[in-house]
Amino acid sequence: MQKKHIAYLQMVTASVLWSTAGIFMKQINSNPFSISGFRSLFAALCVFLCIKAEKQKIILNKKNALSALFLCGTFTAFTCANKLTTAANAIVLQFTSPIFIVVISALFLHQKIKKADLIAVGATFIGIILFFIDSMSGGALLGNIVAVGAGISLALMYITLGSAEGDERMSAVLFGQLLTAAVGLPFTFFLPFAPSSTGWLFLVLLGIFQLGIPYILVAKASGNCSPLACSLIGVVEPLLNPVWVAVFDGEMPGMWAFIGAGIILISVTLWCILSDREKA
Repeated sequence: MQKKHIAYLQMVTASVLWSTAGIFMKQINSNPFSISGFRSLFAALCVFLCIKAEKQKIILNKKNALSALFLCGTFTAFTCANKLTTAANAIVLQFTSPIFIVVISALFLHQKIKKADLIAVGATFIGIILFFIDSMSGGALLGNIVAVGAGISLALMYITLGSAEGDERMSAVLFGQLLTAAVGLPFTFFLPFAPSSTGWLFLVLLGIFQLGIPYILVAKASGNCSPLACSLIGVVEPLLNPVWVAVFDGEMPGMWAFIGAGIILISVTLWCILSDREKA
């Protein structure tokens, strides 16, 4: 199997694990900032153990420091957006990241954007809007702006992480998680935080399986998967969120959700196939 195909599988696996956040978070009686902080703390421990197991060096330089900063910005902005606007608005606007990757790559990195890239990005964005059309609402303007900021930060994270080397990428993920923990944990002293023993278990699971392992996979995939490909495949996450809700809570998505999901899956699959054929 080609390295690029392995990277695709790593990104799909990461997206599937990311999508479990809602299941665990609903079981934790706490404010979202503390959840984010503890989740990233446990994730950082997971990433650190992986670095040691693979005998990688912990490197801090300008390149991966930027990746870490954008990773922290994504987590923090998304958490704030969920407080200021609807959850549907927050996740839809965060997943505008493929659009920003195309814009940033064209304007600042002077990369040539192919027609297939533009079509895939447009179809994906339309699919996301349809997917959440049943639950979208106007929301607060500030929350929507912050959610777009999360999308920009996510795009920059993919771009900077993709330009880093192997050890640099894993270090960037480690420092990003530690920085997010440093931002989120102080809220424990100012906002309600009273998780039960089961809640603590879910926090550990969130840190290891929903954040730690997925971003280890992202760090590995980024070397063989373009920022745009990583971002497009990452759209699997919002697709699966309502699936888990349907399975565990019995809440079925509406007709528009199925149509949007179909558009996204078809457009991303065709884009990957066309990219493979063009390079071949």
